[in-house]
Amino acid sequence: MRVLSWAWRMTSLSLFGEAATTAVGFFWKAGWAFVLGYAVSGMIQAFVPKDRLTPYLGNPDFRSVSLATLFGAASSSCSFAALAAARALVMKGAHFIAAVAFMFASTNLVIELGILILIFLGWQFLVAEIIGGLLLIAISSWLMRLTYPASWMEAAREAVEEQGSDEESGFDWRKRIRSADGWNRVGHRFVSDWQMVWEEILIGFTIAGFVAVLVPATFWEAIFLVDRVGELPAWLIALENAIVAPFVAAATFIGSMGNIPLATVLNENGVLFAGIMGFIYSDLMVPPLVMINAKYYGWRVALYIAAVMLVSIVLTALIMHFSFAALGITPESHRAIGEVTQFAFDYTFYLNCVFAVVAGVMIWLHKRHVRGGGGHMDHDMEGDSKLKRVIALLAAGLLIAGVAVNLFMD
Repeated sequence: MRVLSWAWRMTSLSLFGEAATTAVGFFWKAGWAFVLGYAVSGMIQAFVPKDRLTPYLGNPDFRSVSLATLFGAASSSCSFAALAAARALVMKGAHFIAAVAFMFASTNLVIELGILILIFLGWQFLVAEIIGGLLLIAISSWLMRLTYPASWMEAAREAVEEQGSDEESGFDWRKRIRSADGWNRVGHRFVSDWQMVWEEILIGFTIAGFVAVLVPATFWEAIFLVDRVGELPAWLIALENAIVAPFVAAATFIGSMGNIPLATVLNENGVLFAGIMGFIYSDLMVPPLVMINAKYYGWRVALYIAAVMLVSIVLTALIMHFSFAALGITPESHRAIGEVTQFAFDYTFYLNCVFAVVAGVMIWLHKRHVRGGGGHMDHDMEGDSKLKRVIALLAAGLLIAGVAVNLFMD
């Protein structure tokens, strides 16, 4: 009996160590991509005078939606910041259809997310993310035009206009890009974005590592009907995957960049393309984000926006699934997590070394910006909470302990 108990403990410790090491492997693989993505994002935010676009977003027409899409793609990928920025747009007179387009673009079409998808999932998923992001915006805009509850939205706008806005005023980007102050702002934006997303990324990557190791394949097979392929019609399984994926994403409570490693886990376990893309598109569907929209606009508008997003996500996932199948470019599942999380002296090692220096430069620029009296945070931090901070620190503790256990057992 003692032998069995000892064996069980050792097995549990081994799994714990493997899960933590897998999560750290996700961080290792994505480290340089995060720095590159947020550095480029910081430059876009610091040098693009976005407030000049806002007066053109007041109508639900093609131009407004297109500008909102461009605006969103030039913004941070943090889901919480996307909601706060969308509220600022509404506050300045943007139409709600344009605001929703902005939200989708700022969480699906930003460079840092694209780099991460390319690393973890491959080029087909990146193409699907870009095309699908545009399709999400087109479908959601069409749905909102058909169903737009004008009285609800007007009441929501009145509530939002009672709130203040501290967005930066216009500037000459040509002068700013040649100035030391402009580059200090790039560093500040870089650090500000990291201060917004580090908890979400840490929690998401940790959960992904533990899920990859501890959750059996049979669980995913049951949820996404993977074990019924060949028994049920292919279109029915694709439909089920596209519908279930947003709810799985919502259950994780992880948005933005943190859900890409989990999408990799789904890919490894044979989930259909429709399900994986539906999961990736659903970073705005997590309950904390819906609650923040409710705080901004009231529950009926928040639930209306969530419903539009859900239908748009399902339709887009299905369109991408069957389009890729027709073109014969559907990516194959079962890409091993071990291939993504392995440690080696390869291009990842050298890129991480280079971009560690870039991150240091960005932090130095940020400190210069603060010393110059510009230490104000640029984004609304509505997503912050003591609970999330505690969970993030707990995740960090688990990773440190798990890696130590793994090294000891080796």
